[in-house]
Amino acid sequence: MYPVLYTDMSTDVVPATGAPSDPDAGSSPASPVSRRERVYLTIRDELMSGRVSPYERLTEERLAERHGVSRTPVREALARLLADGIVVKRESGLHLYVPSFGELTDLYELRITLELRGLTRALEDPTVHHDRTRLEGELDHWYGFRDDRPAPDAGFVTQDERFHFTLLDSSGNPALTQALAQTNRRIRSVRMYDYLTEDRMAATIDEHIGIAELVVRDRLPQALEALRAHVGASREVVMERAAAALEMTRMMAREEQR
Repeated sequence: MYPVLYTDMSTDVVPATGAPSDPDAGSSPASPVSRRERVYLTIRDELMSGRVSPYERLTEERLAERHGVSRTPVREALARLLADGIVVKRESGLHLYVPSFGELTDLYELRITLELRGLTRALEDPTVHHDRTRLEGELDHWYGFRDDRPAPDAGFVTQDERFHFTLLDSSGNPALTQALAQTNRRIRSVRMYDYLTEDRMAATIDEHIGIAELVVRDRLPQALEALRAHVGASREVVMERAAAALEMTRMMAREEQR
């Protein structure tokens, strides 16, 4: 599992770290997951499972009592969830974020446009070349996942973001890359639903490897079609699961109003 949900791909994402003296930090440096990390993962999974209504105000006190911990790791978990986009701040406080389908559709259109542009600009301009060294390094990273496939985990979204960020950034236009990072931040919470099953994990790994290999071999037209199909398939899965999650929250809201 890859529980840490933060990478250096975007300046608006900051890793949560703690002083060794913090009683809610892991007691052993060798511990694979600290207590504060477990609190974050537990609350994140609770929110994504549909067990929490978007109308429920998320407070440190209530969550700390529910999970039997102090307020410190809960406060840090909420800050991370806010950065992930899973939680949003409203006038009444923090709540589970539930995007509209219109917003998701628009943002996915933007994401696809940005990602494909990294390849089309190289097809249109012979002076544009992808950074093969970076792509080969990313390929090695994904070969590792193919050889030792991780278990389904919502946090794998950051590995996916890293791939697409590197692929676009290697084409040499940092403005496109920055726009993609901002777009990813806005849809990250929903895209997490794409990594909850074995088949989607396997498909993501295999398709990433296939796309990167095509780019490294200068087979850009084929890479363009593979990338379009890959992002499109991800969009269909995410929209389907987001619809189910949205319907669940609506049912919970109706129950609460009775």
